[in-house]
Amino acid sequence: MSMSRVAVHTLGCKLNFAETATIARQFTDRGFTVVGLDDSADVVVLNTCSVTERADRECRQLVRRALRHSPDAYVVILGCYAQLQPATLAAIPGVDLVLGTKEKFDVFQHADWVKKERARTAVTPIKEVDTFHNAMSFCTIPLARGRSRSVSPPVLLNDAACLVGQGYKEIVLTGVNVGDYGKHLGSSLLALLQQLETIDGLERIRVSSIEPNLLSDELIDFWLGSAKLCKHFHIPLQSGSDPILRGMRRRYRREWYADRLDRIKSLFPKAGIGSDVIVGFPGETYTFFQETYRFLVDQPVSYLHVFTFSERPNTPANDFMDKVEPGMRAQRSEQLRILSARKRRAFSEGFVGSIVDVLFESGADDGLETGLSNEYLRVSVSSPNRLENNILPVKIEDVSDDGCFGTVCSSFASSKKKEATVPW
Repeated sequence: MSMSRVAVHTLGCKLNFAETATIARQFTDRGFTVVGLDDSADVVVLNTCSVTERADRECRQLVRRALRHSPDAYVVILGCYAQLQPATLAAIPGVDLVLGTKEKFDVFQHADWVKKERARTAVTPIKEVDTFHNAMSFCTIPLARGRSRSVSPPVLLNDAACLVGQGYKEIVLTGVNVGDYGKHLGSSLLALLQQLETIDGLERIRVSSIEPNLLSDELIDFWLGSAKLCKHFHIPLQSGSDPILRGMRRRYRREWYADRLDRIKSLFPKAGIGSDVIVGFPGETYTFFQETYRFLVDQPVSYLHVFTFSERPNTPANDFMDKVEPGMRAQRSEQLRILSARKRRAFSEGFVGSIVDVLFESGADDGLETGLSNEYLRVSVSSPNRLENNILPVKIEDVSDDGCFGTVCSSFASSKKKEATVPW
C-alpha cells in the first residue's frame, strides 16, 4: 500500500468530531498526513450524521466533492448514516468501503485499499452492538448508535490524564446523552466530574450537553462550585410548549426547564446557557410556536441552536398527522435564529468592562488571536504573538454579532496543544 495522505471530514455532533479525531490518529500513527477535503488525498474518510435529511444529502455531495479533487482516492464512509443506509451509500459511485457503528474504528481491518466498481460494506445490526438512551419520537440516533453505553471511569480518567500529559488544558465530555453517564456501571456523571477534577494539570472541564431532567440540584451545585468546570451549560429544550414536548417524548416539561435555569443563574449570574430548539414538529400550531418563542424570550439563555424538523424514516414522528408546511417551518426557524442573535449579543454586552479567562485556540494572519472564555464567549484579541493553548485574562472592551474583542491583561508562555474532546 503506497498511500500517505488522508482527508477526514465530519458531519454532525461533537461526538462525531471526537470519534473522527480518534480515527485520524490511527492514520497518523501509521505515517499518514492529514489533509483537507479539497486537497489531493489517497484516502478520504467521511464520518456521517443522519439526524436530518439535509445531513444525508450533504454526505452524498461531499463524496462527489472529494472525488473532484482526488479522483483515485479510496473513499470510506462510516458513522450514523452508514449504519442506517449502507446499501444507499455503497451504491454511490466512487465509494469503496462502508462501515457501521461497531466497525468504524477498524478501518485498517476492513479496508483492502483496492478501488472496485461497488463498495464493500461491514455493518453489524445495531441490536448486536455492545461496544463503545431514551428514544425520542423524532430521532434516528437510537437506530444508528444503539442502546446507551458508557466508557468505564478508569479508562476515561486514564485517557484524560494522557491528554493532559500531551499538553491539552481543556477536555470536553461528549456523548449521545452525557447526563446518563455511568448508570449501567454503578457510577454517575457527578462522580466522574469529581474524579476528573483531581487530575493534576487539567485546567478546564466542559460538558457538551446535558438533558434538563438529569440536571439535579446536587450536580448544579458541584458544577458551579468547581474550580475546573466551565460555567457553561448546554441544555436542550426542543420546545417551550408542553403538548409538543409530550409528542416528542421528552422527559421534562417547560416549568422544570425554567427551574433549572433559575437555579443556575441564582448561583452564578454570568453563566453561559445554550439551548437546542426544534421548530415545525408535527402538531406545532401557531399558538404552540408562540409559546416556545415567548418562553425563550423570557429565559436567560445565551444562544440557541435552531433545528428545522425533518421527517426521518422509521421514527414515530414520521407517521404523525398535522404536519407543518415546509415554508412555515423555515419562517419559524428564522424567527428563532434572529432571537438567538439578539440573545447572544445581549449576553456578550453584559461582559463589557469585565475580565474573563480565555483559552486561545487559533490565530490569523491579521494578528487576531481567538479563543473561548469559561462562559463560552468567543473572544478575539490583537497580539503580535501566537497565544494558542494559553489561558489568559482578557478585559472585554467591545462586542459584535460575531463575538467579543478585548485586551490581554498579562504576558504568556507558549505551548503546543489546545483542547481535546473526549467521547464516552
